[in-house]
Amino acid sequence: MVQGINQLKNWIQPYDDIRRRLDDARAMVELLEAEPDEAMSTELLGEAERLGKSVETFELQTMLQGPDDARDAILTIHPGAGGTESQDWAEMLKRMYVRWGERRGYDVSVLDEQPGEEAGIKSVSLEIKGEYAYGFLKAEKGVHRLVRISPYDSQARRHTSFASVFVYPDIDDTIEVDLREEDIKMDVFRASGAGGQHVNKTSSAVRLTHIPTGLVVSCQQERSQSKNRATAMKMLRAAIYQKKLEEQEAARAKIEATKTDNSWGNQIRSYVFQPYTMVNDHRTELKVGDVQRVMDGDLDEFIEAYLKRFGGKAA
Repeated sequence: MVQGINQLKNWIQPYDDIRRRLDDARAMVELLEAEPDEAMSTELLGEAERLGKSVETFELQTMLQGPDDARDAILTIHPGAGGTESQDWAEMLKRMYVRWGERRGYDVSVLDEQPGEEAGIKSVSLEIKGEYAYGFLKAEKGVHRLVRISPYDSQARRHTSFASVFVYPDIDDTIEVDLREEDIKMDVFRASGAGGQHVNKTSSAVRLTHIPTGLVVSCQQERSQSKNRATAMKMLRAAIYQKKLEEQEAARAKIEATKTDNSWGNQIRSYVFQPYTMVNDHRTELKVGDVQRVMDGDLDEFIEAYLKRFGGKAA
């Protein structure tokens, strides 16, 4: 109930604010028509520009009307075939999404991360907390392709790498998911990577397997095994909920809602570092020449183009 009220406020308040500011601007126009004033005219032009941006933001919000769009998000990244090169690309994408979350003022935390043998990561799960985090990030679901001269190739040849991104809504306990203890297998293991001596010497990390669905999640964020288990349960609940949504969508559309093959021909976006720089979204045909700016988390242009093209629906 409280969540529903807050979501309604998220719609009503911006609309009321735009309506009030528009009325004020009209009043200023009438005053200027009666008595021209250079300072007021400058102020009105500035407000008109700000109003335009507010309307664009509100228009974008109207495209986020899915039942889970307002929720926090859990984002996972898995490298494709290619060993160290693809694992390094997965870590670059992780940094990109962390930066994107920080730019928006979201709270980003690493729930689970498996480092690669030489460099990069084998997988990572991020929790991104903020208003409409899932609604925005669902535009990122798919295979991301990298083209660059590999720093791991002694002959400095150009390599193509792939990594898949998947996004779940971070659901809360008010949504019912049939999650029985007897259906869950728990394994504990020592946390890998940095984290202090206690984390590495004790079996604080937790891996949960949901036997009926085969879904597996893991968490090693906390020093406490019980806290990691609680977070892993939250991740598992979200994964099962997402699976149910996909099954319902598949039944309606008669299309299997599964992860896209992590290979050539299935990419949603290409990031080219050599011989030229370009980020190309193959769904919207939006192209941005400054690849470094995108890798620093400036993704809003791509997300907005996706939402305007598909109306917030999964492509």
